[in-house]
Amino acid sequence: MARWCARRGWPVHPLAPGRKTPTANCADCRTTPHKPAACPCLPAGRPCHGFYAATLDQRRIDRWWGQHPDLGVGVACGPARLVVIDIDAHHAELPALDRLLPGIPIAEHVDLSGLENGFHSLAVLAALRGRPSPADDDTTLRVRTPSGGMHVWYRATDNRRWQCSAGSSAGRALAWQVDVRAHGGYIVVPGTRTAQGDYTAVGDVREPAPLPGWLAQELERTGHLPAPNIPAPRPVPPRAQQAVVAAGGGRRHLSQTLATVLAPVRACAQVPEGAGFSDALNRAAYTLGGLVAAGRMNREEAEAALREAAAVARPGQERRSEQIIRSGLDAGLGRPLFVQGRRP
Repeated sequence: MARWCARRGWPVHPLAPGRKTPTANCADCRTTPHKPAACPCLPAGRPCHGFYAATLDQRRIDRWWGQHPDLGVGVACGPARLVVIDIDAHHAELPALDRLLPGIPIAEHVDLSGLENGFHSLAVLAALRGRPSPADDDTTLRVRTPSGGMHVWYRATDNRRWQCSAGSSAGRALAWQVDVRAHGGYIVVPGTRTAQGDYTAVGDVREPAPLPGWLAQELERTGHLPAPNIPAPRPVPPRAQQAVVAAGGGRRHLSQTLATVLAPVRACAQVPEGAGFSDALNRAAYTLGGLVAAGRMNREEAEAALREAAAVARPGQERRSEQIIRSGLDAGLGRPLFVQGRRP
């Protein structure tokens, strides 16, 4: 399933065997807490820090699950552009009326008998909007969870960065016992087996449908978008391309090679987090290290091109990028890479 997800552009990360939670961090990360952006494990291909380790790299995926086939599979929702409605079916006391459907007043005299879980609260919300409940949406991938709940997978079709929420939260929430998995969260892939049971796809549909317009409106109404002062993803400015040309020193063939090598790094600018940035930058640095070792460019030129592309993709993360660049270049220096037809 990990390979199946990666082929669809959904970055994956391992879950602990028999559990729905990510594998434990390595001993160093457990004993010396730090932010994922500063972790040396991620560029080195170790699955620390949960969904921050999610990748599309097939070699890394083969290594992780090849060595440990009992690992479960999680998908990082943000980079995968997924919005998953997580419906719980827990037996619990009803919350205060203002938290049943946040933002929608419910009068004291309304009879709520029979309303017991997230399936019911979501159905009420959908009925108020004149729509069928997502739990009944047979046009999209739906997954039955071991606890009796359901994950309803949708695909985001625009650049809005939908945020996660918990249905029991007093802040951002869609409905009681209805969680939202999006940027900043992950979702368990169907086929994953836990001690409580299996995550099983419902019906025949195996692809997420586009997020329905009415549901997008409800998510926006209930605060599932970033604050207005958080900048939206920026288009890639021409500086990165200029750096590639400069690094090539006017040599057309090498410039084309550099543009190809750096393209995955620059593309990460379109997604504010995730998107396999560490993997992309590490691979680019490794490749340019090989070109340096082959005498096709000097290290200073390679570092300048990599720093420029990284700064465009992840402004403000220079320290993290510098670590990845240095590590990748050092590794690549041991494997000279000659541009076809241009051996010295």
